[in-house]
Amino acid sequence: MGAEVKNEHFSEAERALFARRLRTGLAALDTMLRRPGFGLGERSIGVELEMFLVDERGRAKPVGQELARLANDACITPEIGRFDIEYSTPPLMLAGHPFSELRARMQHADAKVRECAAKLDARAVPVSILPTLQRDDFGAHTITDLPRYRALANNMHLSRRAPFQICISGDDPLRVSADDVAMESANTGFQIHLKVSPAEFASFFNAAQMLTGPVLAAAGNSPTFLGHRLWHETRIALFKQAGDDRPADARAGFRLPARVGFGTGWVREGAAEVFAESVALHELLLAECSHEDPELALRAGRVPKLSELRLHHGTVWRWNRPVYDPTAGGSLRIELRALPSGPTIEDMIANAAVLIGAVIALAPRVRDMLPAFPFALAERNFYRAAQHGLDAEMAWPPDKHCAAPAARSARQLLLETVLPLAREGLRSAGVAQAEAEAALAVFEQRVQVRQTGAVWQRAIFEALVERGVPRESALAGLLEHYLANVETGRPVGVWPAELDANVLPQEAAWIRDALLEPGGPDGTRVRDV
Repeated sequence: MGAEVKNEHFSEAERALFARRLRTGLAALDTMLRRPGFGLGERSIGVELEMFLVDERGRAKPVGQELARLANDACITPEIGRFDIEYSTPPLMLAGHPFSELRARMQHADAKVRECAAKLDARAVPVSILPTLQRDDFGAHTITDLPRYRALANNMHLSRRAPFQICISGDDPLRVSADDVAMESANTGFQIHLKVSPAEFASFFNAAQMLTGPVLAAAGNSPTFLGHRLWHETRIALFKQAGDDRPADARAGFRLPARVGFGTGWVREGAAEVFAESVALHELLLAECSHEDPELALRAGRVPKLSELRLHHGTVWRWNRPVYDPTAGGSLRIELRALPSGPTIEDMIANAAVLIGAVIALAPRVRDMLPAFPFALAERNFYRAAQHGLDAEMAWPPDKHCAAPAARSARQLLLETVLPLAREGLRSAGVAQAEAEAALAVFEQRVQVRQTGAVWQRAIFEALVERGVPRESALAGLLEHYLANVETGRPVGVWPAELDANVLPQEAAWIRDALLEPGGPDGTRVRDV
C-alpha cells in the first residue's frame, strides 16, 4: 500500500496510461479473486505502528528519515511527516498464542526504534496526536523528503486549489487553515491486518464497519491538538480535514466522498467493488506505471502484481480498507486503520484482540442484521465514538427480527455485546483461552473504570492548568507524565490520574517546585507567576 515511487510529476499521457492500467487492473483483480484456491489458508494477523519522535523538551524532532537509515530495517520506515516513524511486524498465525508472539515482536521493534532514536538525541512516543505540537511545526518543511510524499503533497494541493480548512468542535473549538497537507503528519495510528478469503470478505468487512465505532470509543488517545481540548480521538476529524483534497469551490449540493472517510455503504459482493469505488470516486495523485501486463500474467497462471491499482488504492484512506497482496501466492486482507497509536503495547494488543475477535464472531450473522441497521448508523456510531468516547450514544440492531435499532451507551454496548462477541470469536479462531482472556481483561478493565488514554490525558492536562501552569508548559508536563507511564508497560486503565512533579521537564523547574510546594519556593502562588 505504501509502495515507493520514483517520480513526483506526471504528464497527461502518463496519467491517461495509468487510468487505462487501473481499468485493466480492476478486471484482473476480479478474475484473481474468483480463482479457485486464491487467498485460502490459515487466518493470520499483522500490525503497523506509527509513532512521534521528540527531543528532550518533548517537541517534535524531524529525524524520521535519519532514524530509518540508521535502523537499516525494511520493517522500520519514515512516514509523511519528518517527525514520524513506523514499524511493522511480519504476519503471524491467529490460532494458538498470537498475542504473546505479537507482543514479543512489537517489543523487539520498539526497542530498536528507541535505540536508534537515542543515538539521534530523540525519543519515540506512541500517541495518537502529540500533545506538544505547535502551529509552526507544520508547513512545507514538515513533509518527508521522498518522492512519494512530495508527490502526494503537491498533487493534493493542486487538486484542492485552496487552503485546507481544519474546523473541530470541543471545549476549545479549533479553526485553522493550512496551505498544504502537512497536518496529516499530526496523526499516528495502529493498523491491524486480518487475512480473509475472498468468499468471506463482504461479511467480515461489514462486521468490521459495525464494530469499529464501539471499539474506538474505548481506545481514544488524542484529546488535544495545538493546545485545544477537542474530541476523545481528535485524529479522526483532523486526518479527514487535513487530507481533504476535494476542490473547495465545489457546488454544495454535489461533492464526492472525501479521500479520508468511513465508506459509502455496506459491501454487497466482495473486495473488488471497494477497489472499483476507489478508482471511480477519487482523482489520481500518483501515476507511475509498471511494466506488467496483468492479462498476460493471468494467462500464464501467475499472480499479477496489479501495481497501479494498489498504488492508487493506497491513496484512498478509508478507516477500513481491503488490501490485495500478490506475494506468496496472493492473499486478501482487511486493514483496520481506525485505532490509535498507544498508549502502551498492552493497550494496543487488547484493542486488536477485541476488534478481531468480535469481527470473527459477528461476520457469520451480519448479513441478517443489515436490513435493520442502515449504514448511516454505523457511520454515526464511528464519529460519535471519536467525539465522545465511552459516553457516546450508539445505535445497535436488536436481537429480535423486524425491530428498529436501539440506543445504548458505548460503554454498555462494549460490556454487554462486544466483549462477549470477542471472547466467542477468539475461541472459534483457536486462540488459547488464557491468551484471549488476558488481552480481553486489559480492555474490560479500561472500560469498567472509564479511563481511556484520552480521559487520562485530559485529567492530567486540566490538573496542571488548574495549578496555574501555562498551557504550553502544561502540555509538556502532560507528555512527560505520559512517557513515564508508558515506560512502566502497564495499561492505561491502571495509570494514576495524579500529578507527579518528578516527571516534569527539567527546564520547568519552577513548575515542579510549585507542585511540590503549593505556596511556591519564594512564597508566590503559581497563578501569580
